[in-house]
Amino acid sequence: MARANDEAAALLRELADLLSITGGDAFKIRAYEKAARSLQGHPEDVADLPPSRLRQIPSVGEAIAKKVEDYLATGTIRQVEELRTRIPAGVRALTEIPGLGPKKALALYEEIGVSSVDELAEAIGRGRLRGLKGFGPKTEENIRHGIELLRQAGERSLVDVAADLADEIVAVLSEVPGVERCAFAGSLRRMRETIGDVDVLAATNDPRPVMEAFTALPFVTEVIAGGDKKTSVRTSRGLQVDLRVVPPEAWGAALQYFTGSQAHNVRTREIAVRAGLRLSEYGIFDVESGALIASETEEEVYARLGLPWIHPTLREDAGEIQAALAGELPRLVTVDDLRGDLHSHTDLTDGTATLEEMVRAAIGRGLEYYAVTDHAPNLVMQRMTSEKMLAQRERIRALNARTPELEILHGTELNIDGDGNVDWDAEFLAGFDVCVASVHSQFRQDKDAMTRRFVRACENPYVHVIGHPTTRSLGRRGPVDADWDEVFRAAARTGTAMEIDCFPDRLDLPADLVRRARRLGVRFSIDTDAHSLRDHRNIRFGVGVAQRGWLTPDDVINTWPLDRLRAFFAAKAERV
Repeated sequence: MARANDEAAALLRELADLLSITGGDAFKIRAYEKAARSLQGHPEDVADLPPSRLRQIPSVGEAIAKKVEDYLATGTIRQVEELRTRIPAGVRALTEIPGLGPKKALALYEEIGVSSVDELAEAIGRGRLRGLKGFGPKTEENIRHGIELLRQAGERSLVDVAADLADEIVAVLSEVPGVERCAFAGSLRRMRETIGDVDVLAATNDPRPVMEAFTALPFVTEVIAGGDKKTSVRTSRGLQVDLRVVPPEAWGAALQYFTGSQAHNVRTREIAVRAGLRLSEYGIFDVESGALIASETEEEVYARLGLPWIHPTLREDAGEIQAALAGELPRLVTVDDLRGDLHSHTDLTDGTATLEEMVRAAIGRGLEYYAVTDHAPNLVMQRMTSEKMLAQRERIRALNARTPELEILHGTELNIDGDGNVDWDAEFLAGFDVCVASVHSQFRQDKDAMTRRFVRACENPYVHVIGHPTTRSLGRRGPVDADWDEVFRAAARTGTAMEIDCFPDRLDLPADLVRRARRLGVRFSIDTDAHSLRDHRNIRFGVGVAQRGWLTPDDVINTWPLDRLRAFFAAKAERV
C-alpha cells in the first residue's frame, strides 16, 4: 500500500491543479501545494496521528487538516471529487504535459475539442493550433517538446519510487525460510535515473515459499506470469517487478548477469569466449569439458575473467572494462565518505521543517558540518529579507553552541538572474559561510546567453556552488541549453563546485555531464537540497549519480574536512 502521507499529498496537489483550471484563488492553490510538500516530507504516518497532531504539521492549518481527515475516513477528498465532475478528464490529462498550464489546457478542450495527449499531438501536426489566441509558434513548439518529455517518461518511474518498492520486497523475502540471499539487480542496482521494471533476485533451494510470499505482497495487483525460476507481477506503485530464484551456488553469476547492463555483459562474454569459457547466469563454464569454474560470488566471476570486481554503477560499457584491465578503476565516492551537506532549506522559506529539526536530521546522518541555505530575496514568492536572514544567522550561532557534534554553516541559495547576477551585494554575501547559486527562471534563454549567465555566476567570488545546474525536472522539464564545456572550464578556473542535487526528479548534474566536468578539472558537491526531514534519505541517489560519473572522494568537496573546505572557498575569493 502507498503511504497515507503520499496519497493525501497527491490529492492536495490534484486539488490545487483543479482549482488552477477553474480559476480558483491563487493563495489557496499555493497553500495546498505547500501543504502537500509538507505532508509528503513529514516523517510520521498521518494515518496514525490524532487530529490535534495533524494541525501541528507545518503548513497544515485547520481547513487543510479537515481535508486530510476526510481522506483518512473516506479514501478521498470531497472537494476533489466535486471538481472532478466539473472538469473533463481529458483536460486533466492535458495538464500532465510539461509546460502546458491548466488555463491553456482548458482552452484547447473548449476551442478544438482536444481531450488527450495523442489528440493534441495530432492537432499540432495538422496545424490546428495556429490562429488560436495565445498559441503562437513558440508556444506550439514548447507544447510539442512537453509531449516528447511526457512520452519519454512513459512507463518508467523515478529511482526513489523503484528503490522504496525494491527495499520493501527484499526485506520481506529475505525473511522467508530457506532464502539465503536476496537483493535487487538490474538498472536499479546500477542507479539509473528512471526505472522500467524492478528486478529482484533470491537464492534458495526451495523456490515455492518465496514465490508464494512474493505474489501475496499487499501491493501486488496482478500476477503476469509465474513459475519456479521467474515470477512477474504488476504493483499498485505503477511498476512491474520480476523475481528470479536461483540456487545459492549460482548467486554471484546470476547477480552479475541480471545487474547488466546488456552492453557490459556483451563485453564480459566476449572475454570469456576468448578464454575458451562460457559465461551465463549460472556461472562460468569450461567450453570443452562443461565443468563449472566459478559462480558463487561476483568477485569470483570477474576474477576468472581476469578482472577486478566492477562496481554496478560503472557497468554501462563506458570504458569500465578497459579501466579494469589497466588497473585504473576509480575508488568511487560513497555515502559514508560524505562529511557535510551544503544545500538545504527550512520553513523560513519553502522547507517544511524547522531549523532545529533539520539540524537534528543532519546529526542523525552522522555529518560533521551542515549548511542551511534558505532562498534569497529575488525568488520573490519566498518573501526573504536581509533582516530575516540576519536573524537566522543569530539563531544558528546560538544553536552551534548547543551542538558541538555538528558545525552548522549559514548559507543561502542565491538566484542567478538573466545576466548572471545574484541577490545582495558583495558586503552582505561576504557574511555567509557558503553560497549556492541556481537558475530558477528564464529557462528558455538561448545557448550563448545561458552560457554567459553561468560563467558570470562562476566568476562571482562569493558563489561557491552552482546548484542543480541544468535545472531539469525529469519527465516535466528538460535541461537548459548551454555550452557546458565552456561553463565547466569557467568553474574549474574559478574554483566553483558543480552540484549533484539528490532530489530524485532532478539528479542534476546528470552522470554524463559529471564525467565531462571531471575531465575539465571541476570539483563537485553532492547535496540533498532537503526541504523536509524525509528528503535527507535521498542522499544515496545523488551518490549513485556521482558513482556513475566516476567520482572519487577527493573530487567531492563535502567529503573534505571542514578546514580544507573553508580554505577552498577562501582561495576562490582571492583568485577571482
